[in-house]
Amino acid sequence: VQLQAFGGGLVQAGGSLRLSCAASGCSFSRYGMGWFRQAPGKEREFVAAVTWTGSTIDYADSVKGRFTISRDNAKNTVYLQMNSLKLEDTAVYYCAADYRGLGTTNSYTYDYWGQGTLVTVSS
Repeated sequence: VQLQAFGGGLVQAGGSLRLSCAASGCSFSRYGMGWFRQAPGKEREFVAAVTWTGSTIDYADSVKGRFTISRDNAKNTVYLQMNSLKLEDTAVYYCAADYRGLGTTNSYTYDYWGQGTLVTVSS
């Protein structure tokens, strides 16, 4: 299973970015998917997750109302739409896949990880 995340970049505070994560080598529609991030000097933290059915979605409190996770099973891709970006959203963002389909908030339940894409929010 390979996950490739892209779409990061430099954006001003208040702006938007959409991250994408393309999966290959798996039955994508059966996998739970998550986004995590790691800021410099900090531990990796949960951002958003979606179950394999898409019926359950979770967000970290810090991004609720600003970020939206979605998946397109036909394209084997999960997205993270990020709006109203803040300085504290600066981090490397990672997508992850969970073959059990649970899409939890816990990074230990994920089996595969992408390489990360850097999001830098400037003032």
